[in-house]
Amino acid sequence: MLSLLHEGVRAQALGHLGKALEIGTGCGYQAAVLCLVARQVVSIERLAPLHEQARQRLEPWRAQRLMLIWGDGRLGHGPSAPYDSIVAAAGGDDIPQAWLDQLAVGGRLVAPVHSQAHGGHMLLVVDRQDSGYTHTLHEPVHFVPLKSGAQ
Repeated sequence: MLSLLHEGVRAQALGHLGKALEIGTGCGYQAAVLCLVARQVVSIERLAPLHEQARQRLEPWRAQRLMLIWGDGRLGHGPSAPYDSIVAAAGGDDIPQAWLDQLAVGGRLVAPVHSQAHGGHMLLVVDRQDSGYTHTLHEPVHFVPLKSGAQ
């Protein structure tokens, strides 16, 4: 997924992922990797125990370029938008409008979405241009479901 982000227009121009939004911090592994390839990372986790574990694990990164948010990932994080790169670690039936709204022009979003044609999740790449959005389906994947709310 990060490789697909790197192929985006903005990432190619910058030479890095710029300001990145991660939906689904989980244990924090991908957030740590994002800190190595992006200039600033905002990562959202909806489950309080996972959020707290990630806060402890990622303490050294948080002082430099990582903001961890406990909240509803479907809403993204508007106060830090726009984002050059958005990656989601949970799959739903669609891409939330908030993510599209928070994606910078020239930015790229990679997320699993349910595909009726394939009967499961597929990786979807969304590129934002001045004129709108381009959607490209990639390979089948398996992810946890994208849910609303924070617990």
